[in-house]
Amino acid sequence: MRYATQLSTPLGPVTLASDGERITGLWFEGQKYFAAGLRDPAWNDALPVFARAAGWLERYFRGEAPAMDLPIAPGGTPFQRAVWARLCAIPYGQITTYGDIARAMGAGARAVGAAVSRNPISLLIPCHRVVGTGGGLTGYAGGLDKKRFLLALEGRNCAIDNAPCV
Repeated sequence: MRYATQLSTPLGPVTLASDGERITGLWFEGQKYFAAGLRDPAWNDALPVFARAAGWLERYFRGEAPAMDLPIAPGGTPFQRAVWARLCAIPYGQITTYGDIARAMGAGARAVGAAVSRNPISLLIPCHRVVGTGGGLTGYAGGLDKKRFLLALEGRNCAIDNAPCV
């Protein structure tokens, strides 16, 4: 069974999905691929994994750099899961490029970009930490305004689109 809940954040509501034990989705309202694969969930605010995720999000948005210790199960293809695992290794406050990930995996940057764009668990799988070649702020399923906010929260200045984040 699939479960869902909605939480408030400084960037607006997020919808979380779970299989009952692990987080399977986290989307900003209205983002690209919003709630992809989540059909007719049972809305349940009382799941322990949702309570843990709410606590993690509160700490994150206070700028506390919480360890990502939540159980996640993002689904996806083997290649997508490999890319998402790379994203999980990007430390809080750090950035990398699509090209860097592609080179490390022996894959094409466009294939990596496509996998990053399909990340079903925003924030917890930190795809916002991936920038374009040269450090420029590029696509984010939740919107560049949210990506800019998240990177600033983590200490990165990405004030101007396509200018290097510092």
